[in-house]
Amino acid sequence: MWEPQIHALSQHYRVIVPELWGHGQSAALPAGTQTVGDLAKQMLLLLDALELPQCAVVGLSVGGMWGAELALLAPERVCSLVLMDTFLGAEPQATRTRYFGLLDAIEAAGQVTPALIEAIVPIFFRSGIDLSSALPAAFAQRLAAMSAEQLRASVVPLGRLIFGRADRLEALSALNPANTFLLGGEYDIPRPPEELWLMAEVIGCDYELVPDAGHIASLENPAFVTAQLLGWLKRTVGQGVGVNAAMYA
Repeated sequence: MWEPQIHALSQHYRVIVPELWGHGQSAALPAGTQTVGDLAKQMLLLLDALELPQCAVVGLSVGGMWGAELALLAPERVCSLVLMDTFLGAEPQATRTRYFGLLDAIEAAGQVTPALIEAIVPIFFRSGIDLSSALPAAFAQRLAAMSAEQLRASVVPLGRLIFGRADRLEALSALNPANTFLLGGEYDIPRPPEELWLMAEVIGCDYELVPDAGHIASLENPAFVTAQLLGWLKRTVGQGVGVNAAMYA
């Protein structure tokens, strides 16, 4: 998800990229993890383990959700915050019902079946994209490769806590608008621009739409996103490999 940005930002910053529970080489979702706030507390423990007193956080989707929660929980640890393609309000009822239905179907099947892949993949990309092109096809392959254990122990419960999240929109007013920046794909289906504008209004911070991008804006328009992040980090934390820029998917 962050490969283009990692390459560019690591020329100037120490970049740390934790993988979400149940993804990549990360372990299964820890027992008792029930809220996005719990994810933020776990990442705070990671910062402690790495002995990082402060860092910049860039979070996309659920990464933005717990990135905001981390900044609210420990503002002294987050010197700069970028929230991408995310929303801290409650999930609208219509999409909540739809996504919970998809999660129930995945749990029952123990796999992401071809029919489920056909329903899920278009959600993550801009409308009109060729779903047989490289990005959507690779995403579909990753979904199909997930094991029953991975899905049932981590992916499904993570999905339920994400889409069943509490409304934290008004809490965002406590964030520092001077070091908070919002980015969102102009064609993001699950997190449309209207949600980004609403959060920007509550926080009082700057925002930018990513042209020609859907939900995974970091991959759909990597050059634009990378330029925005480099410019933002230079303004808010300076530049140099001694600065920690933590990026979370």
